This record gives sequence, structure tokens and C-alpha cells, in this order.
Amino acid sequence: MDEADGGAPVALVTGGAGFIGSAIVKALTARGHRVVVLDRAGDDAVDLADEQQVRAAARTVLERHGRCDVLVHAGVNFERAALPDIDAALMRRMMTVNVEAPLWLLQELTPSMAEHHFGRVVMVVSDTFFDPPPVPDMLPYVMTKGALIGAARALARSLGADGITVNCVAPGMTPPPVSEPGLGSNVAEGVRSRQALPRPLVPEDVAEVVGFLVSREAEALTGQTICPDGGLVLR
Repeated sequence: MDEADGGAPVALVTGGAGFIGSAIVKALTARGHRVVVLDRAGDDAVDLADEQQVRAAARTVLERHGRCDVLVHAGVNFERAALPDIDAALMRRMMTVNVEAPLWLLQELTPSMAEHHFGRVVMVVSDTFFDPPPVPDMLPYVMTKGALIGAARALARSLGADGITVNCVAPGMTPPPVSEPGLGSNVAEGVRSRQALPRPLVPEDVAEVVGFLVSREAEALTGQTICPDGGLVLR
């Protein structure tokens, strides 16, 4: 740890090499955070499906930096299957990355957050939990994101006394540079036409909300899900 930035908050971002995750990394870095990325891509690759790798990575962050102030879970396993095609192996793969990985990280990191009486946890979920898409094969994705919202709400209640907030950010349809296979342009246009703000969504829309939620100015917000989706979901 460089002494020059020794006072900077430390943020751990899963999925930080992805198109939304990388925007979050950029936004947090611009706000003065020292950002550690957990992702299968990069020099220090971590497989979020491997519990022992996940736990070891969290311990390494604490050893190297002495603390971890922020956890952003943007990592995701996105597999598509309609009800007749879902099996236990598929659900196991998706639950491990989408729901279990952040819990293993929090088990390792929250004692340090509690010691400093400050912690910010943000789960990147999806507005599809509130407005399911008109395609049947996103069922496993919606299920796991819903489970993560439930976990975040319960954790907000149990961790609040230690100064730790837990919130979710639920983006709308934010297409990556290369469109997902099977996602027709008519589906994307149909979703966009129902937004109150009918403009294309970009990763920075998500990153800016995350940046606020991890700040000290957001200390009164916990257990919430914010939807930067152009007003598709009005809550």
C-alpha cells in the first residue's frame, strides 16, 4: 500500500472487467478509491464460482490494504433457459456466482468494516425482478437476482448497527458493445419504448448510482433497490 494514498478508501469490485463492472471501477477510482477487481479476466484471476478462491481473495485484500470499505458485487453468471430446460446443474452454477459469492466475501470482510464502523455494500441486480422481460428463457437470471435483493434487505437489517449499509442497483436493459445472443433488436426497442426516458442506457448510468451509494453522503440509505432504467420501473 502506497503511503501517498494510505487514507483512500478501499473498494473491492467483483466482475470489474465486465462492461458494467469496468464503468464502476472507473467511477470509484475517479472518486479516490483504491479499487481491487475480482474477475476471471486479468492478471490475478479469481473464479467467483470457487468458494475457496473467493475467500482467499478477500483475505488478500485485507492483508495488503489493512481494510476494505466497499464491496460492489457486479459479477454475474448469465445463462438462459426456459422452465422446461432448467436443471439442478444450471441453477447451481448461477446461484454460486450470483448469490453465494458475495456472501462468502461478506463473511470475510464485514468484521473489518464493523471494526471501522463503516462499510458500503452494493449488489448489482436487475430491474427484470420488478418487470420480467417478455422472453421465457431469462427465468434463472431473474430468480437469482431476486434472491440477491432478498439477501441485501436482510443484511441491511443485521449489519446496520455496525455502520454498514447494503443496497442494490437494478439497471435496465444496458446492452454490451456486442449484443447478447438471442436478444433481438425488437425486444430492446420494445423495452426502451416503455421507459419514461426513452433513451439508450449506458454503463455509466449504473456506475454513477453506485458511486453515490458508497459515499458517506448516502449514510441514511440502506436496504433499498434503485433502478437506473430510464423510468421503466416506477417504484
